[in-house]
Amino acid sequence: MKKTKLRTKNVNNNENISFPVGTTLAVKKYSEKLQFENIFSNLKQKGIPLKNLVEALISYKLTENLSLTKGSDWINRPEVLNEFNLKKFEQRTLFRSIETIGQNYEQLILDLQDVLFSLYDFEHNDTNLDWSSLILWGTKSHLGKYGYSRDHRPDKKQVTFGISELRTPINIPIGLTVQKGNVNDQTHFQKTFNQIKDRLKPKSRIVFDKGANSKDSINSVIANKMKFLTAKKLNTSDDILIKKFWELKIKVVDKENGIYGYKQEFPSRINYFYFSKKLQVQQLEAKMRKASKQFKEAKEIQESIQNKRKLPKKYLINNPLIDMKLSIQTKLPYLSESEALDIVKKTSINGREGFFCLTSSEDLTLQEALTIYRKKDSIEKIIHSLKNEVNIKPLRVWSDNSIFGAVLVGYLAQLIISLIRYDYAELKNTSTKFIKISLSNLTVTIEKYSFWKKRVIYSNFDHINELICFQNRAIT
Repeated sequence: MKKTKLRTKNVNNNENISFPVGTTLAVKKYSEKLQFENIFSNLKQKGIPLKNLVEALISYKLTENLSLTKGSDWINRPEVLNEFNLKKFEQRTLFRSIETIGQNYEQLILDLQDVLFSLYDFEHNDTNLDWSSLILWGTKSHLGKYGYSRDHRPDKKQVTFGISELRTPINIPIGLTVQKGNVNDQTHFQKTFNQIKDRLKPKSRIVFDKGANSKDSINSVIANKMKFLTAKKLNTSDDILIKKFWELKIKVVDKENGIYGYKQEFPSRINYFYFSKKLQVQQLEAKMRKASKQFKEAKEIQESIQNKRKLPKKYLINNPLIDMKLSIQTKLPYLSESEALDIVKKTSINGREGFFCLTSSEDLTLQEALTIYRKKDSIEKIIHSLKNEVNIKPLRVWSDNSIFGAVLVGYLAQLIISLIRYDYAELKNTSTKFIKISLSNLTVTIEKYSFWKKRVIYSNFDHINELICFQNRAIT
């Protein structure tokens, strides 16, 4: 009888074990390079070696990365324990270790800076600074406060953190600060800048956004004999310049995108004032959407009033402990639809659309100032990577030290990824996501023939994981 259909193969149980090993190899390689043994050995003398546990935690962050509770289960697998030369441990041991490194996180950052600046002869010390926030699950930490949420969760307490990065083409994070959730960027600037200022050379350029721009921030940079470039919030005095902008001796900065500029020179700074047609269109479209939304809301409320119905719940305070009495009257009965929309548009459109201003202590061309500031997006990418690829959010820890420790582990994972991109030019533009996937794909299978006899098989090589884990050339 002729065979026309393939049958399912029989699968027999065995004791073979397979697990991703690429991340482990990369983390151990950079642990040695960054001298984790020396950095962590002084913090914990007895029990499980802290350096080995930190290596395992970083590998977990770059592999599965669920909660710290799950991290204990992941590390306690026999094959992982063997890779990091660890013995089986209890979950509370992991939590205590995170508290230990958190308690000493600022000194650990300084020690890492020592290693980085001794290993590498960086081509410059120009630095980007930026800040963000992390949602905090838990109520016991004093760091957890309500504040401006970058994660769009104003209902949750949070912590803020700051990152310092040696700018393009280096793009390596060199500093980490963690503050309470209600600390604004202007205040946080001082701690972040103070952490790195002694590592930088005189005349280094510090670039930061307008959220951290203040007189104190600028004075701190100048007092340390460095230069600054930042954005400036537009105010009423700038409206005068906006009104006569096209009468000034403006220069074309980017003809294709419709960007024009004008330099204002002052004794202590230079303002670089720009108009962008593309930005103007984007801002006007956003404000038109807002105007339409406001008109729709007013119309919905007016219909409820006319029909003597209760207001929709979205306009009410939904709290049984609050007794609310409202008296609402709209302007719609006296206006046509076009008149109503015109009023909303006039209140939202202020004439600043398309205009923005940079300020610096340097005398740059309009093109140079804009290009340098735009390249600040590299630190925004690092923060995005930390939060969404390394996944340090949300924080599910309780004490202040455990928060410091959890964020530091994420920072170390990101530092290793950034160093990989710096060390291997081929990976300069490779995202964190693809580096993580490639390292996780590299698998080792332990094939057991008997209790004493085993065979180790590596599989799923690709260009990225082979370059990182098995490249014989020395890393400079």
